[in-house]
Amino acid sequence: MAMEIILASQSPYRRLALEQLGLRFGQDAPDIDETPADGEPIAALVERLSKEKVKTVAARHPNALVIGGDQCAHVNGRILGKPHNFENAFAQLSLCSGQVAEFHSGMCLYRHGDEQPAYTDNITRVVFRTLGEDEIKDYIERDKPYDCAGSIRSESLGTALLERIENNDPTSLMG
Repeated sequence: MAMEIILASQSPYRRLALEQLGLRFGQDAPDIDETPADGEPIAALVERLSKEKVKTVAARHPNALVIGGDQCAHVNGRILGKPHNFENAFAQLSLCSGQVAEFHSGMCLYRHGDEQPAYTDNITRVVFRTLGEDEIKDYIERDKPYDCAGSIRSESLGTALLERIENNDPTSLMG
């Protein structure tokens, strides 16, 4: 009998990524506090959240392999998570305009009872074009990237805001 697979996320982007691989899986939202600790570096934040998510879900599904992760962006010393609303998205994209952002995409595999989750962090450098206020507002109104780290939906209209994406795995920016 095959091991049950659970995606520790309600993200439609992560769900689509697993569906494209042809995997059969369930989903369970970990519902954890994603607030960064004071002075927590981005790499440590993404790793901590990724591991907390899979461990939380694995406790509810002790016989499953749990897949989960987290993503945050970093621009000029500031960590950018999900904006959740128009105002925060506008502020994030204004900060990113003409800048290079680093996106940390953490991914974990874990089974209840394992000593530690298997973890990897893929870093994507994103070079933003210089963006005007109207362009930012139009993008946000059209794409509504409120659930995307750094306010950019790379699998949709967000690529129009960029000069280039530097990564050995462009799919890691999705989700």
